[in-house]
Amino acid sequence: MIRKIFVAAILSVIFLAAQDVSAEPNISYRVHMQDYGWRPPVGNNGEAGAIGKGKRLEAIVINCDGIEYCAHIENYGWQRWVPNGQVAGTVGESLRLEALRIRLRGSLADRYDIYYRVYVRNEGWQDWVRNGRVAGAEGMSLRIEAVQIRLVNKNGGYDDYDDDDYYDDYDDYDDRYNRRHRRW
Repeated sequence: MIRKIFVAAILSVIFLAAQDVSAEPNISYRVHMQDYGWRPPVGNNGEAGAIGKGKRLEAIVINCDGIEYCAHIENYGWQRWVPNGQVAGTVGESLRLEALRIRLRGSLADRYDIYYRVYVRNEGWQDWVRNGRVAGAEGMSLRIEAVQIRLVNKNGGYDDYDDDDYYDDYDDYDDRYNRRHRRW
């Protein structure tokens, strides 16, 4: 009996060691869009939504282990953080998604940054933000029409994204909102 347990333990260790721990995590996301409903999922850096059709995004679901996100919704404000695979936003209430925050947790956050940007009505594509910062136009009554999300390896770096230092404290989004919209 002890021999069988020992063999099983050795085989488990060998199996885990043989797995490629450097494999890229898989991310996919889909949006619920005005008049269209749930759209097909897109992968890393894919564009979810529709630019130029004048349709609001109403909800988003992101699938990636170790991710959480929240949405700022018309008439409701910020919703609670939800984990991988859960709906952020509303379905069937005809309310626009106005802003998003996305962050990574656990070992995924140690190895990757999450970058994302949104296409806002009358503004176009906003700059890339990362790791829980606000993307969108909260409190401006403007809808998000599309979103892009990308996982970036921290060791690989990625200089093409906007990374303003004053956004570092993503829990204090009120200050960022006031600075962005000149409200004091």
